[in-house]
Amino acid sequence: MPDSMPTSVALGVPGVQVTPGDHLCAFYRGPAGRDEILIPYLREGLQTGDKCICVVDANDPEVVLAALAADLDRGPSLSSRQLDVQRSSDTYLREGRFSMDVMLDFWGDAVGGALAHGVSFSRAVGEMTWSLSQMPGVDELVEYESRLNRFLPRYPQVVLCLYDLDRFSGGILLHVLKTHPKVLVGGMLVTNPYYLEPDEFLATRQ
Repeated sequence: MPDSMPTSVALGVPGVQVTPGDHLCAFYRGPAGRDEILIPYLREGLQTGDKCICVVDANDPEVVLAALAADLDRGPSLSSRQLDVQRSSDTYLREGRFSMDVMLDFWGDAVGGALAHGVSFSRAVGEMTWSLSQMPGVDELVEYESRLNRFLPRYPQVVLCLYDLDRFSGGILLHVLKTHPKVLVGGMLVTNPYYLEPDEFLATRQ
């Protein structure tokens, strides 16, 4: 990471700072709870000049863009591709299935490409309800989340994964906890005592 990389980054949630390289999950309930996290997270990134990559599942990209309209009107964010909002069907589930390798390549191309064009920091966010579909490959969700922890140190970035407590079972959420070093819940960021390093977690899946 560049020598000028800040030691902390504002998440957008009041009072919450994260560290470059963080991979965190946020637990919330329903669309309103999601937007209380998602929109400020992206707004903070736009205001600080970060590359913002957002993948939505329950919403259309236009809904997110409308919520950020005032921020986008202040600068050339869309024309410079600072903000990139995509559907889960075009990313996680493209070609009608989920593939860990394809999705990790997607993040590598998106983040690496932005940094190669002069952006100094990237913040990504994914709404994870796509994994509740009946598409092939969705059972690889937690292995994918674990492998993301190997991807994070490659670039100056933060990745946020959104999980709706009203949609996901306790069993899945337990595995989600094991694959995220930090957790945002109730507006507080906590270090996750249940987190397992990728080698340890993936060994339990064999």
